[in-house]
Amino acid sequence: MVGHPLIVERANAIADQLIEWRRKFHQFPELSFQEFETSRYIADHLQKIDGMNIEVGLGLETSVVGTLTSGEGPTIAIRADIDALPIDELNNCDYRSQNLGVMHACGHDAHAAILLGVAEILAEQFKETDIQGTVKFIFQPAEESIDAEGMSGSPYLLQAGVYEGVDAAIALHMCPWLPVGEVQINDGCSMANVDVFQAEIYGTGGHGAYPELGTDPTWMLGPVLQALHGIVSRKVPALEAAVISIGQIHAGTASNIIPTEVKIEGTIRSYSSEIRDLLSNEIQKAFSVVNRLDGEYALDIQRGEPALVNHSGINAIFLKTISGIYPDLGITKKPFGMGGEDFGYVTQILPGSMFFLGCAVADGVQRDLHTPIFDIDEKCLPIGAAILAQTALNLLGGAISLESVPKKQVTQKNEV
Repeated sequence: MVGHPLIVERANAIADQLIEWRRKFHQFPELSFQEFETSRYIADHLQKIDGMNIEVGLGLETSVVGTLTSGEGPTIAIRADIDALPIDELNNCDYRSQNLGVMHACGHDAHAAILLGVAEILAEQFKETDIQGTVKFIFQPAEESIDAEGMSGSPYLLQAGVYEGVDAAIALHMCPWLPVGEVQINDGCSMANVDVFQAEIYGTGGHGAYPELGTDPTWMLGPVLQALHGIVSRKVPALEAAVISIGQIHAGTASNIIPTEVKIEGTIRSYSSEIRDLLSNEIQKAFSVVNRLDGEYALDIQRGEPALVNHSGINAIFLKTISGIYPDLGITKKPFGMGGEDFGYVTQILPGSMFFLGCAVADGVQRDLHTPIFDIDEKCLPIGAAILAQTALNLLGGAISLESVPKKQVTQKNEV
């Protein structure tokens, strides 16, 4: 069962419902760890599906996991994230956000709607055929942010055993740089390790008219910035992916007062664990310049989610599935960029993969992820639902088997 037109027909048949769900989520977005109404809405709809077992609050209070099972067979997880971002929406549409300062600017509204659709499609298949195996529909909170413990939603669900016994995990992501009718897929590292650094540079400060009487942390900042910006171009091999970006610099209270400290924050992105370690070490060296300028510093580097490592075996099944149900779909094969994705925690420990689904609105406006004008062409919704549903069926043991797919794939050293 590489591809069956019935799945596409069923996805197209619920296209209006997918749009309704997506717009409902979009109108009432909720931030990470606060997705109470979103999760309640999801659970209510899952309860209407015959044969669906529902668990709420596994790992996090706002998580929802639905399970369909029939006999012995593989266990497949399909994951969608459900949280929104702290952004004021600037779109002027009927379904714009009603929650001030909160917006689904990364497509999680579409992800959740698509997964609800996949649950309905597969429930019908479970009733009508002799499918053997289990599908877990994982609606995950808190992909966008971390809490005081430095954790996002994915590691919490892993610790709670949500992925225990899962043979393979699949997911999708909205892709505003591709039109509807195209997908992007990549083997191996596809999104970045995400780390953050925070530092303070300390001097004595003093009167702006008499700088020679004190030490100036703003002056010390200059060579530190030069060193930081030189790391990627001069310390990282040219063929390796790496980014260091400064996001915040804060200092001072008045024009005639040399401040006693400068605060600086930035993000660190990489693909490989080796480059991740190298960047951290070089940042330490960059700040050590402060000591030679008669200042002091404090530096904290926080490790975030690991790189998203897509399994080539799962990707091969994605590609065979797509060619079977959408033979004319355009396929781009390259990494997704230096953004972060906490599905990477899952692909550390079991075979898994995420593809990007073309969703660009054909209005000539660049509606990038994490911007106040992000939006999607909703014609992508049934396409995403059909691909995920058919891929799950193939993984459950149609024409394609999991026997050749390793049960464990660990390519990073991060601990969950």
